Amino acid sequence: MSFLRQDRVIVTCAITGNLTRPDQTPHLPVTPEQIAVSALEAGEVGAAIVHVHVRDPETGAPSMSIDLYRDVIHRIRTHRPDLIINLTTGPGGRFVPSDHDPKIAGPGTTLMSPERRVEHVERLKPEICTLDLNTMVSGGEIVINTPRNIRIMAERIRAAGVLAEVELFDSGDCHLARDLIGDGTLIEPGLFSLVLGVKYGFEASPEAMLYARSLLPQGAIWTGFGIGRHEFPMLAQSWLLGGHVRVGMEDNIYLTKGVLAERNAQLVERAVNMMHDLGAKPATTKEARAILSL
Repeated sequence: MSFLRQDRVIVTCAITGNLTRPDQTPHLPVTPEQIAVSALEAGEVGAAIVHVHVRDPETGAPSMSIDLYRDVIHRIRTHRPDLIINLTTGPGGRFVPSDHDPKIAGPGTTLMSPERRVEHVERLKPEICTLDLNTMVSGGEIVINTPRNIRIMAERIRAAGVLAEVELFDSGDCHLARDLIGDGTLIEPGLFSLVLGVKYGFEASPEAMLYARSLLPQGAIWTGFGIGRHEFPMLAQSWLLGGHVRVGMEDNIYLTKGVLAERNAQLVERAVNMMHDLGAKPATTKEARAILSL
């Protein structure tokens, strides 16, 4: 792959995520209104794509409620029909073995059928949705995405007319992606995200991002991003290697060391300022749609 840098950089804002907790920051969007408002604010300052999870409005816990997704999408599209919506399909792959019998699921397990994990995508039809390829340790638990389940999800996503953004957490995921392209499950060259800084996955370093990038198909459109304190260093690295960028409270809750971001828009603004300093500009939603052939 060439090292051609993007002069129009697609900025994705990951609004609330699945693992960030309300007790970590009082500013985390939780209700459909808060998530939608945060997405709209991010769009106003340069994000072309908003990556959306939903949460139980009462508890703040992650949710897969189609009604909550519908509410968020309606609020966003009512005000900004041009903003590109990217829904997660990540929840539903976590396994926690019980203490008395490790083959039995214990508390915290979220495993569900692949059909259920993409039901909201089929019914609500966002422009993009994620497709995780990782099977890995996550905290003290395991995330499981078997090739069989990935193939089922990918087929249903494509049938719904939605573009899959394939998330890669380690080198094995990249090799699996190439196999899935080889058998026609994924369409080449593809849309990918390189996730760096998750423990036991790709480390957040220039060397790791360069290696991960080298495993992508020729011509792939990709974004590299870092978790936690690695968010902004990896943002610059992604652009330097020809990728797009992502920020947001799903990945990082701090604007600077020890200073909580009060709004996702602040993280987007910092990303946009960095892009300007590097000589690039954030892609408008129209430009992003053209880049992604939406």
